[in-house]
Amino acid sequence: MQLQECFSRHADSEVCHFPVQHDARVWIKAVGICGSDVHYLREMRIAHFVKEPMVIGHECAGVIEAVGAGVKHLAAGDRVALEPGISCWRCRHCRSGRYNLCDDVKFFATPPVHGSLANQIVHPADLCFKLPDNVSLEEGAKCEPLSVGVHACRRAGVGPETAVLIMGAGPIGLVALLAARAFGAPRVAIVDVDEHRLGVAKSLARTRR
Repeated sequence: MQLQECFSRHADSEVCHFPVQHDARVWIKAVGICGSDVHYLREMRIAHFVKEPMVIGHECAGVIEAVGAGVKHLAAGDRVALEPGISCWRCRHCRSGRYNLCDDVKFFATPPVHGSLANQIVHPADLCFKLPDNVSLEEGAKCEPLSVGVHACRRAGVGPETAVLIMGAGPIGLVALLAARAFGAPRVAIVDVDEHRLGVAKSLARTRR
């Protein structure tokens, strides 16, 4: 089944075959499965009930197929990671530059907005970020969860003089570990009750010095 989705500032979802002025059509090549996706599948809810069939997925990367006439920084063939939240750009948070706190954000796989586990997506080009040649599409799909760890380290002021404690060695805890090491933290401790997760954390700590 081929599913085409269009997310715009005017509609949550509609069939769309060509990007408009400032959009890009992306052929999705890699999608991560987040814990939120698993919750939706198993429980049919997180904060929002799923009342209608919904496509899951919000960690994604792909290849540009076409761009709108107003897009100058991307071209067909570019490999990109997609930022999954489309902000309104008008509320007080967006106007202050903190668009991640937008009061009216439309986020992939958050009812009633469909997710990115699809063949094609039309998305605002400003939210499509070109990947360096040495970053795979699978790695590009992990930019969204990695950004959580980076944001946490920035907010905490992590640096060469910082000791870091991470509660939980799940996927987000692990990317927080990688981010803390990249920020120069000399000592990072991570806590969990799952021995397998702790083993993965130890292996990352050994290989990412």
